[in-house]
This record gives sequence, structure tokens and C-alpha cells, in this order.
Amino acid sequence: MTDTLQSLGEAELLRRLAQFAPAGQLDDDTATLPATNALQLINTDVLVEGVHFSDTTTSPEDVGWRAAAMNLSDLAASGAGSVVGITIGLVAPGHTPWSWVEGVYQGLNAALDRFGGVVLGGDCSGGQQRMLAVTAIGHLGPLRLLRSAAKPGDKVVVSGAHGLSRLGLALLQRDAAIEALTLPPELVKTAIHCHQRPIPRLDALHQLIRSKPDGLPWRAGGTDSSDGLQQALRLLSGASGCQILLDPTALPVHPLWPRGALRQDWCLNGGEDFELVLSLPDSWAQAWLESMPESRCIGSVINGKPSVRWQNGTELSATAGFEHFEGE
Repeated sequence: MTDTLQSLGEAELLRRLAQFAPAGQLDDDTATLPATNALQLINTDVLVEGVHFSDTTTSPEDVGWRAAAMNLSDLAASGAGSVVGITIGLVAPGHTPWSWVEGVYQGLNAALDRFGGVVLGGDCSGGQQRMLAVTAIGHLGPLRLLRSAAKPGDKVVVSGAHGLSRLGLALLQRDAAIEALTLPPELVKTAIHCHQRPIPRLDALHQLIRSKPDGLPWRAGGTDSSDGLQQALRLLSGASGCQILLDPTALPVHPLWPRGALRQDWCLNGGEDFELVLSLPDSWAQAWLESMPESRCIGSVINGKPSVRWQNGTELSATAGFEHFEGE
């Protein structure tokens, strides 16, 4: 007989979930965190079945990994020097198998084991569809990345290729839009992995800190591309009150991706790439680019009405990026 959440009951469910946290961590209603002099960064994301994951595209372990990774990406995009941990709010129907929940927590722990932090606590409830609400806590490092910190004269740089997660989703869904494309096997494998196991770019943040030239202030504009590269650029532009000029020849697409309409559209608007999108003084940008081969300079910041434009002055069409109120 398959164990379900209904057959287990709340007490047994919590007993089983306790194995994924440090000993004694889930014994009480609150968690105690050590006091430090560092400022804390806190964020929360909600993953909803049918919007952010489904059984046809995402295993339970991948759901857990993605839940942790998307929150840790927000910490990286804000300047977290270290990760403290996460809390998890789980909502699921009573008929949900325990094996699904176990897989989710195994994926959560796999991500935390790699990137830092532990399960601090959380809550569970019955509901009509599966949802995960994850809150991540980190300590601020020497650089507070803010969307409002971009300045004219900066270079706009990204930590890696874009559009791969959207391509991976299309491959998993057998989307008719890509049936006519001949994709190299390596690209197919990479895209699916990027969708199911995204990487929060804490490594890129740490390299950014190490590469800062002496004499420059700790000032950089930053966000991540979880909702799409174009949306990230618009957020930087709007919050900083500046205009961003984008180089059409420098779009951060995977080198194996064949040319075509989807290549540019999904690079700009695919979403869920979780790369850092930064606005840096020129010397800092150059130092970072030299230390990270997969990074790329894609444009610059100038004075002007907040907008994202091609270098010829044409404004990018306001195509939506990842939409949280549409199904997967």
C-alpha cells in the first residue's frame, strides 16, 4: 500500500520531514539563528503546480532543487555572502504520495548541500493543489546589489547564456514550435538540465567581489533573470532612471543554438535562467569578464528616459517574460 499524506497524518509527516533538517531543528515552532554583525537578506518564492512544475516535466527531486535554487538566486542577485537556510511551506492534497514529498525534500537538501544553508523549518497543510512556499535567509557580503544602482557609463554584463530553460521546457513538453529545428544532442541535454536543475549564481557573485579593481567604490546594479533577460533589463533601467542600450550582436545565446526567431525571443523573454544581470563600471566589468569565460557584455547604460533599446535607438518590443499567472 502506498503511503499518502492522509494515511500518514500530520504527526508522522512532520517526524519524517525532520530527517531533512539538523537534529532537533523541527522540534519547536521557531528556529534560532546565530547573531552576527552582517545584515540579513530574506526572500520568499512560491511554486505552484501547473505554473512552475508538473509531473510531465519535473521529477519530485527536481521540484525541490528548483524551489531552493530560485530562492538562492534571489540572494545571489542581492549580494549574499553566505546562505543561512530556508523554510518551506508545503500545501498538498491528502492523496499525495509520501514518496513525492520525500523526493522534493531530497532535492531541496541536494541544492543546499551544494550551495549552502540548511532546512530551518516550515509548515504543512492540506489543499487542492501542490504548492511550495520557500523563504531563504542569507548574510549580506561586502557588495549590496540593487536594481537602482546602475549609472550612465556602466557596462551591462550577464553571467551566462539565456533561453536554455525555456528551450528545455519546450523539449520536455514536445512543443511543436521546435519540431522543425535540428538541435545538437549536447544542446538538448544542456537545455533540459538547465530547466530541471538551474544554478543560482553565487559563484559568479563571489567572483565579482574578488575581481573588483582597487579604488572603485562598492557600487553595482544587479538583479537576476528569473523572469526573463528583457524584464531584468527593464527593472534595472526603471529603478535607476537610466536607459539601456543593447548590442544585437552580443545576445547571450548558447553557441550551439541554431539561428531563428525562437533563438532571440527565448533568449530575451524565456525566463527562469537565473543568471546575474549586472551594471558595472567599465574597469570592473572588464575584470569580471576576463575571470569568467561564460560571461558576456551585452550593452551599456546611458542618460535617457528609462527604457531598453537596441544600439540603433529602436526600443525593444514589450514582449512579456515568464508569466506567473499562466500555466506551465
